[in-house]
Amino acid sequence: MFLALASISNQSNSNRPVIANTNTNRNTNINRSTNTNSNRANSNTSTPLPAEFSDDFSESKWTVSSSEYGDLWYDNDEYHMRSKDRTYLVMYAPSNDYNTENATVQVTTRNVDGVSPSSGYGLIVHGERSKDDKLEDYAFLIFTGPNPQYKVLMHKGGSETKMVDWTPSSVIRKGTLTNELQVEIKGPALIFKINGQLVTAVTDTANFKRGRVGLYTSDAHEVAFDDLEITR
Repeated sequence: MFLALASISNQSNSNRPVIANTNTNRNTNINRSTNTNSNRANSNTSTPLPAEFSDDFSESKWTVSSSEYGDLWYDNDEYHMRSKDRTYLVMYAPSNDYNTENATVQVTTRNVDGVSPSSGYGLIVHGERSKDDKLEDYAFLIFTGPNPQYKVLMHKGGSETKMVDWTPSSVIRKGTLTNELQVEIKGPALIFKINGQLVTAVTDTANFKRGRVGLYTSDAHEVAFDDLEITR
C-alpha cells in the first residue's frame, strides 16, 4: 500500500475551492509495503481479474494510521481520511484486485464534518507510484461547499496537470450528503459521472492504461468512503 503526502497553497477566495498549487518536491511516501508492485507494467498480472469486485469497508484492508501527516481509520463500515491543513493525502488500494484497467469504478463518499476540503476529495484511478516515488494517477475530485464543483487531475513525474479545471455542477450534493463518484474506463477514454449523471470525459494522454484505485482528500476536514465497486 502506498500513501503520499503533498503540500498545497492556500489560495481560497469566497465560495470557490482552492486551485491546488502542488509542491511535488515535497511528496513523501510514508507507508511502503515490500509486497506492493511499484512498477506499472507489473500491475498487469497474468492472473485474470474478477469480473466484479467490491469493498464495503467492513473489513480492515486499507492502511490505518495516525501521524503528523494525517489520519486514516475505519468507523461504522466506512474508511475515513483527514489530512493536515494545506496538505493533501492520497491512499492507493492494498492489492491488484483493485486494478482499474478497462473497468468501471464507483465509490460513495461524504464530507463528515460539514466543511468541504477546499482542494477537494474523491476517487483515483490508474494509481501507481513511479520508481522515484512520485504519484501517477488520475484524480476525480469534488468540492461540496457552497457552489459545488468538480475537477480532474493527472499526476505524473512529480507534476500535477489539471485535465478539467474546477467546474460548477448542480448534480453534486452539498454539505454532509453522500455523493457517488464513478469513472468508466474504456481503453484511453475516461468517463466521469456524479450521482449517475455524466459530467465530463478525458483521454488517458499519459498512457497509464492500468493501476489501482485510490482515495484522495485535502485539508484538515474529515471525509468518509463506502461501497467501492469495480466491474469489468
